[in-house]
Amino acid sequence: MKIEVQREDLVPTLMGVAAVVERRQTLPILGNLLIKTTEQGFSISATDLELQISSHVQAKVLEPGSITLPAKKFADICKALPEKAHISVEISQNRASIRCGRSRFSLSTLPAEDYPTLEGEEGQQFFELETAVLAKMIERTSFAMAHQDVRYYLNGLLLEICPGKLIAVATDGHRLAKAEAEIAALNSCEDTKQLILPAKTVSELKRLLSSKVGATVQLDIGDRSIVIRAAETVITSKLIDGRYPDYARVIPSHLESSAVVDREMLRDSLSRTTVLSYEKQKGVRMTFEEGLLRLEVSNPEHEEAQEEVGIDYSGQTITIGFNVGYWLDVLTVMDGKTAEIRFLNSEVSAILVDPESSGELYVVMPMRI
Repeated sequence: MKIEVQREDLVPTLMGVAAVVERRQTLPILGNLLIKTTEQGFSISATDLELQISSHVQAKVLEPGSITLPAKKFADICKALPEKAHISVEISQNRASIRCGRSRFSLSTLPAEDYPTLEGEEGQQFFELETAVLAKMIERTSFAMAHQDVRYYLNGLLLEICPGKLIAVATDGHRLAKAEAEIAALNSCEDTKQLILPAKTVSELKRLLSSKVGATVQLDIGDRSIVIRAAETVITSKLIDGRYPDYARVIPSHLESSAVVDREMLRDSLSRTTVLSYEKQKGVRMTFEEGLLRLEVSNPEHEEAQEEVGIDYSGQTITIGFNVGYWLDVLTVMDGKTAEIRFLNSEVSAILVDPESSGELYVVMPMRI
């Protein structure tokens, strides 16, 4: 096998695919990338047996073939080469020779036929949606996923496919983020289907969609796996096997009080108060008064911070304790000028919504301070 490629065509794709490779592998070959030549260049694939990413690179193929190369070493070498460099990769006697100008590198290889691959399931549900729509839904919800929770199904993102719309939900048991969008391709959908994407898949998908990968993305959904195609990149992932909790029961109803506040002003005020918050608790007392929101923070060193923010509110005075970090996460992903806060008392979760966007909703549980 022999190929020639420009550094600018190779490195962005190479770095993205190589990110899937774990530092510690159960099998040595999982530390490698699978390289296969095509008519227009070659494909690069990486997998950890739960997630696989494959992408295509435009290149000149002098001799066709396939091989696996050490992922980190190959990526680091190519990244370190000069910009606009011309790279040549040649395989001979189980060794890979990488040439660029006066630079020469020799890497060990493993046979391509020994490389494990993930395959999508047959009879999958298929639909297409705008890349920007899916990227926004993931951005608005993924921050609320749990991390290493014993309730393994919370360590992922729920996608709920409904007639005419797609819903994304994430929760760690203390806060919940929900985003939905109308999808024309789902108008013919008759049943509701739920699937849970693993956190690593969500992270890689988020990174992929943030780059320019084309106007649309395709989702092929099976019972145990999902295949996502965006331009020349294909993500194949196993799904989390479990039943997601009924998130609708977590969303409180009949919240009698509502306040509207400038989103950036509230975010900046909370950012300043968090400097003196108790690191283990990060609690903030939020007192809603007529036309005013008072933020108060204290810590075991008897240090205190207080901020006041003007709000559109005319109800009775109510004080509720919250984790300031949860509020900052929500206010950061929202992009509207204002945020509406719906609440009842110190025992009931509050809801944050963007008055200008009906498709997003955030729930934050109160805490005792």
